Amino acid sequence: MAESIVSPRRMRSDLHSLHFECEDGKPSFSPIPTVISVLSSLVERTLARNERLAASYTSTSLPLKYRVFDGVQVPEMSIEQYLERILKYVKCSSSVFVIAYAYLDRLIQFHPQFRITSVNVHRLLITTVMVASKFLEDLNYRNSYYARVGGVSSEEINKMEMDFLFLMGFKLQVSVNVFESYCSHLEREVALGGGFQIERTLLPFVFSGATRQTLQCHAT
Repeated sequence: MAESIVSPRRMRSDLHSLHFECEDGKPSFSPIPTVISVLSSLVERTLARNERLAASYTSTSLPLKYRVFDGVQVPEMSIEQYLERILKYVKCSSSVFVIAYAYLDRLIQFHPQFRITSVNVHRLLITTVMVASKFLEDLNYRNSYYARVGGVSSEEINKMEMDFLFLMGFKLQVSVNVFESYCSHLEREVALGGGFQIERTLLPFVFSGATRQTLQCHAT
């Protein structure tokens, strides 16, 4: 498997870090973590599968509560580019994206009629990442900032967040065991038997509630 697609070394090292490096004593953002490519690949596969089933599925035939994430048109930005944009401006940890994926999967389990489509996938992603970040991290941006990052209005993201919470039944808790299971799912589905593993040793730290202020870079 090509290094540029999935690197086991990067997969192990970047999942539980905040991806900040030091330059002249000042923090700066490091290269895009592999988990972004992994997640975008999985979401694209789900999207492609749903598109093949589109002949028997139309979003307008679903209850209104399932159409809250539908956009007027399909964004030109790819899923991976969109996730990279979110990471660039929100600067959340990679674990947030794993939890966001867990939320997407949980949403489908709770509502089997719901489908991820090219019309709703981008809005679903900005919503789930925002909610996951609020669940996992102590310091977060305002909803209005997420709206600008995601290319939606403040009113839209507020409504999407609220509707998402009700669709989820406010069941946002993700235990360490559940988190581990989704890490294993990412390994199993994307590594394709290549032996990729996600380091678990930092999980207690990830869920310890440490603030970003305590995770400062120190120049060597």
